Amino acid sequence: MNAVGHFFQTFPLDLLIIQTVNGLVAGMILALVASGLTLIFGIMDVVNFAHGELFMFGAYIGVVVMAGTGSFWLALIAAALIVALLGAALQIVTLRPLIGRDPLNTILATFGISLVLQNFALWQFGPTARRMPEPITSHFRLFYLDYPWYRIVIALLSAAIIGGFWLFLKYSRFGIWIRATAQDRVMAQAMGIPVPLVYTGVFAIGAAMAAASGVLFAPLVGVNHAMGLDWVLKAFIVVVVGGMGNLGGSIAAAIFISLLESYATIWVDPSQAVIVSFVVLILTLLFRPTGLFVSTPR
Repeated sequence: MNAVGHFFQTFPLDLLIIQTVNGLVAGMILALVASGLTLIFGIMDVVNFAHGELFMFGAYIGVVVMAGTGSFWLALIAAALIVALLGAALQIVTLRPLIGRDPLNTILATFGISLVLQNFALWQFGPTARRMPEPITSHFRLFYLDYPWYRIVIALLSAAIIGGFWLFLKYSRFGIWIRATAQDRVMAQAMGIPVPLVYTGVFAIGAAMAAASGVLFAPLVGVNHAMGLDWVLKAFIVVVVGGMGNLGGSIAAAIFISLLESYATIWVDPSQAVIVSFVVLILTLLFRPTGLFVSTPR
């Protein structure tokens, strides 16, 4: 028996396909979280430690709105809009006065915001996890599993949101302002682009993307005040591996890391498979600090 045959005998094709689907689903959610984070860093040079709490807040708002209306899709839209407004307010009040100062100031400010939001959620909703029902409960047969259609839907929705955001950046007037500010903030301001407004809008968009991903992920797990910590940690790993401020690289890194973790669960417990992402992070920092998915000039 050759090596390929021995591999598929040890790890059947159906198991590999199931883990691939799981990795792609998790990767698209992670890509949505990381896209907002890398957008904020790429435009504002702000390392937003409160991004996980915006993810968590979106999930809680989704739970509340769905309990009142019974509509998951309305909850998704409402959470994105409300957290976008919250993000804009936070940027204006806490980050705008710090523009031009030592980056450590913004790091400490966003870390303080994360603690405030986390403790506010604990105070308002308590330590008990809340549940959000899946809007799509049907399943399809994937080899020996009844696989939920909802997982496929959230992967497609995450891809659609990221795709819509890319079109917004490429063709809308505000998107052109964002790209101009990313290339040269001083020149953009000299050309009449309202850079402070761009910063506020970018932070609001990043917050909305975090909130949307929180609502999409909420039916898969319990919603609690600390749920954003694991996701923002993964998102930071993705941003580094994909290249700081590189939107396409972050998406590719999110899928790559999620697939590696999914395949690792074949050998180890899922709680231990997360080690793979840290190994990738360390190797990236050692051998390709600009990011695995950033092209280097020849």
